[in-house]
Amino acid sequence: MEKTKLTQLKLTAAKARLLAVEMVHDAASGHPGGSLSCMDVLTDLYFSQMRVDPKNPHDPDRDRFVMSKGHCSPALYPILALRGFFPVENLKMFRRIDGHMSGHVEMHYNPGVDMSTGSLGQGISAACGMALGAKHAGSAVNVYAILGDGEVEEGECWEAFMFAAHYGLSNLCVMLDRNHLQIDGTTETVMNSAPLEDKLRAFNFNVVTINGHDFDQIESAVQAFHAETEKPTCIILDTVKGTGVSYMTNSVAWHGKGPNDEEYQVAMNELNAAYAALEQEEN
Repeated sequence: MEKTKLTQLKLTAAKARLLAVEMVHDAASGHPGGSLSCMDVLTDLYFSQMRVDPKNPHDPDRDRFVMSKGHCSPALYPILALRGFFPVENLKMFRRIDGHMSGHVEMHYNPGVDMSTGSLGQGISAACGMALGAKHAGSAVNVYAILGDGEVEEGECWEAFMFAAHYGLSNLCVMLDRNHLQIDGTTETVMNSAPLEDKLRAFNFNVVTINGHDFDQIESAVQAFHAETEKPTCIILDTVKGTGVSYMTNSVAWHGKGPNDEEYQVAMNELNAAYAALEQEEN
C-alpha cells in the first residue's frame, strides 16, 4: 500500500479509538475491548473499500455493512462520524436516555447504519438476506459483516453460514474478529469453536486468515474476496482485544464497562501519544 494512504488509515483508526474511549467514559458504560479490536478493519472498509456516499446514505447501489456483534457500537459510530454520515458531536449522545445513539447499533436514527443489531447471531442472518437480495436483483452490491469469535458460538451463525454457501453468496464477506475473549473469559474455555478455518471450509467458504491490525493484509484479503466468484468469503482477523490502551489490552475485564476518570486519562494519554507519533510519521 502507498505510504501516504497507509498513514492516513492509521491516523483515522487512531482518531476513532480516541472517540470510542471518550464515548464509553462519558456514558460510564459500553463495550470498549471488542470495539478497539475491530477498529482497523472498519477503518479500511469505510475509507478504502466500500462504495458508500455519506451524502446519500440510502443509495440503493451502496455496499452494505452489518455490525453483527452489535454491542461494538463504539467502533462503528465513530467511523461513521469521521466518514461524514453525521457530526462527530452526535457521539456525545451515546447511551443517553434523551438520544438515539443506543448501546447497540441502531439504523432508524443513525445515518449509515444498515441494520440494527444486538442479539448475537441475527446480524449475519440479515447480511445473508441482503446478499441474496442483491444477487436476485443482479446488483453489484457487496455485503460485509463483522462477527465476534464469541458470537459464533451461536447456532444461528452456522445456519446463516450454511445458507450463504447453499446460495453461493460470493458477494458476502464475513469478517470474524478473533480476539479470543468474550464476556465470561477466553473463547477457548467458554465454548471452543476451533478449528474455525477447517469448519468454515467444510461449510464451503473461501477462508483467509490475517493479522486484523495490518492494513496491507486487510486490503489483500478483501481483494481475495473480490476474486472469489462462486462462494462466500470469511476473513478471520487475528486481533487483540482492547488494542491501543495498555490496561485494556487482552483483558476480559474490559469487555463491557467504561473507564473511570483516572483510567480515562491514562487511556487518552496513550492514544493521543500514538496519534501524535503517526502525525510525525506523516510529516
